Amino acid sequence: MSDLNELYQEILLDHNSKPRNFRLLEDANRTADGFNPLCGDKIALYLKVDGDVITDVGFQGSGCAISRASASMLTQSIKGQSVERADQIFQAFHRMITEPEEELDYDTLEDLECLAGVASFPTRIKCAVLAWHTMRAALDQHTDTVTTE
Repeated sequence: MSDLNELYQEILLDHNSKPRNFRLLEDANRTADGFNPLCGDKIALYLKVDGDVITDVGFQGSGCAISRASASMLTQSIKGQSVERADQIFQAFHRMITEPEEELDYDTLEDLECLAGVASFPTRIKCAVLAWHTMRAALDQHTDTVTTE
C-alpha cells in the first residue's frame, strides 16, 4: 500500500472512530434524516443556518465506517461556509465519487479527496454519499427521509 493510501486510510479510520460534530444540535433550524437500506446506514443531520452561512452542524446516527467518516468530514467541510459554497463542495464531492474519470477539484475537495477510492467499490458509493444528499435535503428543507434507493 502506498504512503498516500495509508494516510487516507488513517484519516478515514480516525473520522470513523472519533467523528467530528457527532451530536444533536439543539438550535438547528434545518434538519433532515437519511437512510441507506443496502448497508443499514442511518443519519440525522442538523444545520444552523444564519442568513446564508452554515454557522453550526451536527449529526447523529449509525452505519458503516465509510458512511460515518463521510458524515464527519462533511460537517467539517461545510461548517462556517455559505450555502452556495456548501453546494459547490457537494457538487465536487459527488463528481469525485460518481464520475471517477473526471479531474478532481482539489481546491474544493481538500481532505475529502481521501474518499475518492470509494468510487472503485460500487456497493460503497451509497454509503459515502448518504450524508451529502441528506445535507442537500436539509438545506432545501425537504421533510421526507432521504434514501439511497
